[in-house]
Amino acid sequence: MSGFFEKQFGEDLLLRHFQTKNLRGFGVDDMDAGIAAAGAIIHYLKETEHPNLQHLTALSRIKQDRYVWLDRFSIRNLELLQTAHESGTPLIKVLDKSVSPMGARLLKKWLLLPLKDKRLIDERLDLTQYIIEQNDFRDLLGSQLRQVGDLERLIAKVPMGKVAPRQVVQIKNGLRAIDPIKQYCTNAEHPLLQKTGEQLNPCQLIVERIERELLEEAPAQMGKGDVFKSGVSKELDELRELQHSGKDYLLQIEQREIENTGIKSLKVGFNSVFGYYLEVRNTYKDAVPSTWIRKQTLTGAERYITEELKIYENKILGAEEKIASLEVKMFDELVATLQDYIRPIQFNATLIAKLDCLLSFATIALKNNYCRPNITDDLTLDIKDGRHPVIETQLQLGEEYVANDVQLDSNDQQILIITGPNMAGKSALLRQTALIVLMAQMGCYVPASAATVGLVDKIFTRVGASDNISSGESTFMVEMTETASIMNNISERSLILLDEIGRGTSTYDGISIAWALAEFLHNNPKAKPKTLFATHYHELTELADKFDRIRNFTVSVKEVGNKVIFLRKLIPGGAERSFGIHVAQMAGMPQSIVKRAKEILAELEQKHIDQPDSIKQNLRNISKREEQYQLSIFDMGSPELQRLKEAIDQIDINALTPIEALMKLNELKKMM
Repeated sequence: MSGFFEKQFGEDLLLRHFQTKNLRGFGVDDMDAGIAAAGAIIHYLKETEHPNLQHLTALSRIKQDRYVWLDRFSIRNLELLQTAHESGTPLIKVLDKSVSPMGARLLKKWLLLPLKDKRLIDERLDLTQYIIEQNDFRDLLGSQLRQVGDLERLIAKVPMGKVAPRQVVQIKNGLRAIDPIKQYCTNAEHPLLQKTGEQLNPCQLIVERIERELLEEAPAQMGKGDVFKSGVSKELDELRELQHSGKDYLLQIEQREIENTGIKSLKVGFNSVFGYYLEVRNTYKDAVPSTWIRKQTLTGAERYITEELKIYENKILGAEEKIASLEVKMFDELVATLQDYIRPIQFNATLIAKLDCLLSFATIALKNNYCRPNITDDLTLDIKDGRHPVIETQLQLGEEYVANDVQLDSNDQQILIITGPNMAGKSALLRQTALIVLMAQMGCYVPASAATVGLVDKIFTRVGASDNISSGESTFMVEMTETASIMNNISERSLILLDEIGRGTSTYDGISIAWALAEFLHNNPKAKPKTLFATHYHELTELADKFDRIRNFTVSVKEVGNKVIFLRKLIPGGAERSFGIHVAQMAGMPQSIVKRAKEILAELEQKHIDQPDSIKQNLRNISKREEQYQLSIFDMGSPELQRLKEAIDQIDINALTPIEALMKLNELKKMM
């Protein structure tokens, strides 16, 4: 079995399948593991599905430098394709207004593989804008795409010999539906649409042949009815005539024998055991001629055959068998011709799926009041009145989504520390920012009044919490694993969303980890990734005083008596409270528990005030000690530092071996 996954086996199989001398034309010749995997897939399909796989016409690689990096954690956390809750709605359900199965499949691919090429993104945005502005084209696309059906899946059945007569008619109807789209695109003012119009191939010859030969109401499978029209085959027409005239003759026999015998209830019947027969009720059996041969006795009747019946039976049944055999032969010939059109029909399917996705983008942009994003090559993200594309569609009638601005760049406002109460909307704000960026780089309009998106190459999210019990990982371990993946893969163009980092462990540990992460992201010499950091650790607001590119923001609330009103508006500054007890009360917690929680909170807050060495004070002390230590390094008046400097000056780095360098480093460490 392992031999099927070897590179040489896969390469030989792929070369035979695509009939090429090498794989360089596909851009995969240096991908040993990929070649082995692709070869194993082809082998599996040949062994289990069908040896004829002519519909697999190309091989391509997913180029990392072309698409935004979305790891599996971010795909899950952003709920792109599915949600963790049965009542939840993933983003795909909001974006997918496609009218063909091909468009629906391509849209999922676009969602998981946003683009990094500004030119390609702008092409999609330009076409979407054109469809929005041209009502007649939008209506034409909607009506014609519904008739195209699933050309991609249907044509894949042809080489495998699994296509049915009705499906061939559907292929013909789908190609017919493409023709008006081709004509419109060819005459459109938009150059990209003109190119699409030129590339669409209505496959006129095969369409005309199918239309000329197959019945429009062809059966779902061979042998379940007539397939070909009259006039296609002279032999077929003659057999059908014999079949129909033979049945008419049987009716003549029935009428003649009724008149000759006087048996008014006599009738000609058929079953698979005896073939054709004459059935006579028992009340008339004395009138049966002696030349009839009795074949079966029933409760109230007798069945007979005659020589004349057997002769015509053979003619009729023979004609039916010949008709079935001839239609199978003719259909196989038609399907063999259809195989020559696999590539152009597949290319048609690709173009139609793309138009379907763009129509979907235009539809949701008009329905949900989205704006066209401005895609740039710089490192700035500036969103005006941004909204969550999923949450806003689930609001009750008359309720408006509270939009928020988000501005991030690498020079002035790199990291936003976002504090605020529970249920205020911090997590929604983080997710909507990522979704707006993702939608923009898909080439889709976005839920905002304006958006400038500097190209992002990676989107990382660490939101939510769950155990991975099957792998023996706790909630905190899962959180740290996902966070480690982010920190080890950041880049200058990354967008990072961190929500409640460190909450799975003790308060001191959690704050320490969160603080260290923020420092790392700010001070990293290789990259300054744009970061949204939502937290309940209000102590982290101290970071804004220490670091140039960290800013504090909070999601505002309004207290009215003992109640809290969530305003859901992002404003500068930090929050001092989380209002967790208020949220518990809103959730229906028993009043006795709420009352006791308030008493305990008051006691803890008093102790916190009375103790000068609080968490926040500790962090301030740490910051001061770090600053003092950093300053003391440059205080060369110190005798200890002077001796350290002299020792360093005497080291010839180029002459040191790795072992000697480690030993010298140890000496310097002891001196310090």
